[in-house]
Amino acid sequence: MTDIDIALLETAVEWTQQAGALTLEWFNNPDLAIDAKGDGTPVTQADRAAERLLRELISDAFPLDGIQGEEEADRIGSSGRGWVIDPIDGTKAFTHGVGTYSNLLYLEDEHGPAIGIINLPALGETIYAGRGLGCFLNGTPCRVSDREELDGSYLSCTGFHMWTPNMFSKVTQAGPRLRTWGDAYGYALVASGRIDAMVDPVLAWWDIAPVTVIIPEAGGVLTARDGSAALNMDGTDDTSTTAVYSAIASNGLLHQQFVDLLQP
Repeated sequence: MTDIDIALLETAVEWTQQAGALTLEWFNNPDLAIDAKGDGTPVTQADRAAERLLRELISDAFPLDGIQGEEEADRIGSSGRGWVIDPIDGTKAFTHGVGTYSNLLYLEDEHGPAIGIINLPALGETIYAGRGLGCFLNGTPCRVSDREELDGSYLSCTGFHMWTPNMFSKVTQAGPRLRTWGDAYGYALVASGRIDAMVDPVLAWWDIAPVTVIIPEAGGVLTARDGSAALNMDGTDDTSTTAVYSAIASNGLLHQQFVDLLQP
């Protein structure tokens, strides 16, 4: 399969970092206005401004490319390439002054997933990958951990809203140490070897799209929560029309153990 052009990857990283710098203007700002979207999730002027900036940068450089984003209508392209934007992943973290929020950008071309970027502007970190080029943290190659035992491993999740008491007990007794405030930050930690796994039972496409490049290029494994290659949501009661995916990302060595452990 054809490797992605490294110059295009570097340009996409620069664009995402520009969007991140824009969001920092609203971060921890007491005048930040928070609105509720139709599905009840929060949105701010920072979300809208960051997506608008990314759309303009992409459109100026590649006017024939398609664009899908969380806050605006899809733009249908004719080039065979499509970009996916999540201007702020972890808006709840952002609105609470928690610096684990991120800006996400993804590119898919005629060969499949091509570029994935997780920019963490408040932390000064960018995790990014290009097909065939590997995964990088602030320009330095990074890889998943080499841990082979569940006991003592680190598992992150976005929250415990879908965990039953039995599931929580089963996981903690098996030995993994749990952390939250996950969102894309958790996948960045897996890709850079700082934790061993991340789980999300309910995701929209823009939440997970960049991870489909980042985790494999970092040497890890990404599947749906039930272990299947397609990231379709598996039997939750979520009614959102956009949240139709689930995911477990890991270092690969522990993947099947995490899949078995995290079944509802």
